[in-house]
Amino acid sequence: MAANYSEEEVKKAHEILFNEGLKMRYQVAGKEYVDNALKNGTGSFAGAMQEFVTESCWGSIWTRPGLELKTRSFLNIAMLCCQNRSSELATHIKGALNNGASEDEIREVILQAACYCGMPAGIEGFRVATKAVDEWKSGQGKKA
Repeated sequence: MAANYSEEEVKKAHEILFNEGLKMRYQVAGKEYVDNALKNGTGSFAGAMQEFVTESCWGSIWTRPGLELKTRSFLNIAMLCCQNRSSELATHIKGALNNGASEDEIREVILQAACYCGMPAGIEGFRVATKAVDEWKSGQGKKA
């Protein structure tokens, strides 16, 4: 337990971060996607990861001042493209569109990543992005 904080204070802090993270996750990734992720990540084992992601990534990082949501999306696209994390990349491409990014901007981010991380990563990034953008345009990725 953190020094000088009661168990109840720590619990309340986690609750606040989770709730703020959930709001941000809904805003960027869309309610349907997030609800499915939470539903599929149930139980004490898998549920812990969904809780951690919502609280730590979305509640702590995405809600920080200093970078616009669109910029955070661009960073995630570049990093996920370079790591060949296709399903997460698709989610963040749709999130970038929800955050106001244009297709041209997303294309430039992937080209930049390809230059520095390798053409195979860039080629896969374009495959994923093409499908994700098409799905988003058809309404499967837009915010609820």
